[in-house]
Amino acid sequence: MLKRLKRRIIKMFREFLVHHNSSLEYRAKLLTLIVSANGEISECEKQKLKEVAHSIYADDIDRAMLLIDTVHEYHKKIITNNGLDFEHLIRLVEKETKEVKRFAQKIDINLLKEFSECIEEEEEEEVLFNQRLIEFLENLKDEYGVL
Repeated sequence: MLKRLKRRIIKMFREFLVHHNSSLEYRAKLLTLIVSANGEISECEKQKLKEVAHSIYADDIDRAMLLIDTVHEYHKKIITNNGLDFEHLIRLVEKETKEVKRFAQKIDINLLKEFSECIEEEEEEEVLFNQRLIEFLENLKDEYGVL
């Protein structure tokens, strides 16, 4: 119970309580783009999200859980049309990548491609959309990445 309360407080005030919050938020936006592309997060994507979050923050379980919670928060905003939609999220990621060049290094294409395993092959439109999304993020990384 205490652990749940702690997570809620951190979620509510993460902007003030979490070190390098903007970096975590940016990563959450990237992951949300991938898992929310079809409008829902499948069980496979939930599992991949946990794996990816724990690989990004291997030394900090709390931060990994906060990343997962933030992705779910963004996803909920998208599906409930609560001040964020998918296209706005794409523009937001692009804008933040342009403004903060170091964020481009946080685009890990190999990790993002892992979510492709969750798309069924017969869903051609989803596969194509996912590929285009990955290409878009690759181009952002190439264009704005700090050398």
